[in-house]
Amino acid sequence: MKVLFFGDTFGRPGRDAVRAAMATLVPAHQVDFVLINGENASHGNGILPEMAQEFLDYGVDVITMGNHVWDQRQIIPFLGTSTRIIRPANYPDHPVHKPPGRGVTVVESRRRPGLRLGVIQVMGRVFMDALDCPFRTAEREADRLEELGVQSIIVDFHGEATSEKQAFAHYMDGKVSAVIGTHSHVQTADERVLSGGTAAITDVGMCGCFDSVIGVKKEISIQKFLTKRPVRFEPAEGPGGYSAVLLDIDETTGRSRSILRLREVTL
Repeated sequence: MKVLFFGDTFGRPGRDAVRAAMATLVPAHQVDFVLINGENASHGNGILPEMAQEFLDYGVDVITMGNHVWDQRQIIPFLGTSTRIIRPANYPDHPVHKPPGRGVTVVESRRRPGLRLGVIQVMGRVFMDALDCPFRTAEREADRLEELGVQSIIVDFHGEATSEKQAFAHYMDGKVSAVIGTHSHVQTADERVLSGGTAAITDVGMCGCFDSVIGVKKEISIQKFLTKRPVRFEPAEGPGGYSAVLLDIDETTGRSRSILRLREVTL
């Protein structure tokens, strides 16, 4: 099984870059599933329903979100009806104030009918909102998927701290096929397959305009650091590039054979 995972997709440059990259990478690598983190798709803040549907229409199988999931309120009904977009599973699950949407999904490949993939998203707690424990949440959800007979499971760990992401990957080693870090928008060079067969990377990186500061116009970001005054962030304009990883998973065992880091920067 081949799984292609694109990092945080920032604004129109990111959306355009993913669409162009899919046209080349999916046939070249015989990809079975395409995953994308879409929480910055709408001007850097959240995602709109029409953007989510556009991703799905041109072949994305699962859209993961993150701390910007609620930024565009129009997406909330879409979260409740689509099985192909998920938010962090460790939002507190109060019986009265239940969070919209789902944090886990199982999808069938549109390229190889009958092939299934489980996807979980959790959000870290270091320098982030204090949600429920991502470690226990992911372990519980992975156990549930295994009971359903789902062997191949990807976790999107949306977090700030590299230490938390790496600790989580080791904790989940042997329990899931891969742990893919998102959120920092900077691709790390530590991709590896752990001893239990779980592929991991601390952060897959960003899809968007790389002539920027993590997708934001560089002049605005510099101004904020120089003045320490509030500024309104705007997505950088210009050609987009992508950051992604390609996973090769043994679909009979759920263990990863390899993880390949991919990146194309256009300036």
